[in-house]
Amino acid sequence: MEDNNFVPYIVHESDMARQERTIKRLWILCIIIIVLLVGSNGAWILYESQFMDETTTIEADAGDGGNALGIVGNDNEVDYGKGENND
Repeated sequence: MEDNNFVPYIVHESDMARQERTIKRLWILCIIIIVLLVGSNGAWILYESQFMDETTTIEADAGDGGNALGIVGNDNEVDYGKGENND
């Protein structure tokens, strides 16, 4: 029941040469993919670094029991409205 199938040396060598070419192409593909990923992330970092965060701090003092309510309109003018003193 011994069924030994032998592959000729020429067939084995041609198969190994084909696999070596495939492996070389896969390595080149991996290097290209890594370069593209790094380039893509660098492009996003460059794009996002163009914008600047702007912070506005407003302090208000109501004084002696007054209202410190102010509404900023579209033209950056403050409208204090009518205030009431509820003591």
